[in-house]
Amino acid sequence: MEDYPKTLLEFEDRFRTDAACRTYLVRLRWPSGFQCSRCRYAQGWKTARGLVVCRACRTHVSVTAGTIFQDSHLPLRVWFRAMWWVTNQKSGMSALGMQRALGLGSYRTAWSCLQKLRCAMVRPGREPLTDRVEVDEIYVGGVEKGGGKRHLGETKALVAVAAEVRGQGMGRIRLQRIPDASGDSVVGFVRKAVAPGAVVSTDGWTSYPGLAEHGYTHRPRVVSGSGQTASSLLPHVHRVAALLKRWLLGIHHGRVTREHLDAYLNEFTFRFNRRLSHHRGKLFYRLVQQAVAVDPMPYRQLARKG
Repeated sequence: MEDYPKTLLEFEDRFRTDAACRTYLVRLRWPSGFQCSRCRYAQGWKTARGLVVCRACRTHVSVTAGTIFQDSHLPLRVWFRAMWWVTNQKSGMSALGMQRALGLGSYRTAWSCLQKLRCAMVRPGREPLTDRVEVDEIYVGGVEKGGGKRHLGETKALVAVAAEVRGQGMGRIRLQRIPDASGDSVVGFVRKAVAPGAVVSTDGWTSYPGLAEHGYTHRPRVVSGSGQTASSLLPHVHRVAALLKRWLLGIHHGRVTREHLDAYLNEFTFRFNRRLSHHRGKLFYRLVQQAVAVDPMPYRQLARKG
């Protein structure tokens, strides 16, 4: 049963202490009951420090070990407030905004916290897109000196976009930064994001014909000579592209570096795929649920990620 606060007052009342936050994490990490990370035994007892001691091997297990909260100096109640603010702001927030909202001591702490949460926004084992899917590539970043609009320099990046077609509407999306528009890159993205058997619509770019070899029904839509624009032939991915660029510019002022772009794509995807959720608290619940399911992400790894 999904259990989450519906309002800010309910959230503040429920998660006033680290102990209350830890109890919530225990239920989400071990929904069927405690299981030792070392010997997999399913019984243990709690200590005064909030640890669980395995009855079989006597290992002391922390509910935060092996999660994004591991080795963090931030209290759990601060992490919970960060997750609440991130999921309850319709378009998200910048690291500076989080630093101010939570009274964090440094911009680096706020940035690291946000990047870890963005890593948690990708659910392990998430289902691929199905049925009818549009796929295209877009360029993020302005034209740089020394190259045309397809030139990838220090700040510009190529992003692959996939969007499920649901009648006149849209289902889920997937986004990923790719190194180039070669067949290996674009087909590799499709194989990762889209289930075999799906009908994949693309433009007439020469990299896409290999899709049929991997079990997809490929329907290319060639712009040249059709009398139509690319946005009218592939309307769903172009709408996603426009929303993504507006979001990067409006919330982050276009200052996202190419090395860290994937983390921001994760956040945009998380928000877009849950845009129809009736309760913002449910987004909080999903983020906490995924935060205890992903591996730790030390600051050194975040800083050099790219």
